[in-house]
Amino acid sequence: MNISPPEVRKGRKYDQVLEGARSVFMIDGFEGASVDEIARVAAVSKATLYSYFPDKRLLFMEVANAECARQSQEAIDNIDMAAPPRLVLGQAGRHFLRFITSTFGQQIFRICVAESDRFPEIGQSFYKTGPAVMRAEMAEYFAGAEARGELHIEDRMLAADQFAELCKADVWARLMFGMSKSVSAAEIDRVVDGAVETFLARYGA
Repeated sequence: MNISPPEVRKGRKYDQVLEGARSVFMIDGFEGASVDEIARVAAVSKATLYSYFPDKRLLFMEVANAECARQSQEAIDNIDMAAPPRLVLGQAGRHFLRFITSTFGQQIFRICVAESDRFPEIGQSFYKTGPAVMRAEMAEYFAGAEARGELHIEDRMLAADQFAELCKADVWARLMFGMSKSVSAAEIDRVVDGAVETFLARYGA
């Protein structure tokens, strides 16, 4: 039986707590971040922090949802719906791969997986705020590119999923299984450029 995670209470200092937590998590990561340090940076008491977030994992995922939504919006803002597929795919792929291979992105993924049995809502909420938004946006872009005769795609949502998976080739598995500690900009370029070429070989008009 699944246990619902505690309800997040929003109040006067909610944004203040969230911003303080984001600063600490970005520097120290989930394991390294202490509640004392988060409270200090947020300029609130521990009692106030706990009144909003009784569990550090809940706080981390709230920060993760907000950051994922911000990253998705940033990527969307940089997508020119009239630009050619090679340009848009390259931009979107690099943005996506930089985020998921960042320390913060990896921690989000690991916590979603670790807590998926007890708190499936955590992963579902994260997916809806980021991956699902970008998936829909890419599918919309594909529709416009098709209308211009630049792409030919029957299942746009599947194509968006396939492109995301192509962008994870090699580097994501190595990070998840501890074979690598980080991914260089050159590696990101190599993988994304390959993903774009493979995608266009399949779907280019």
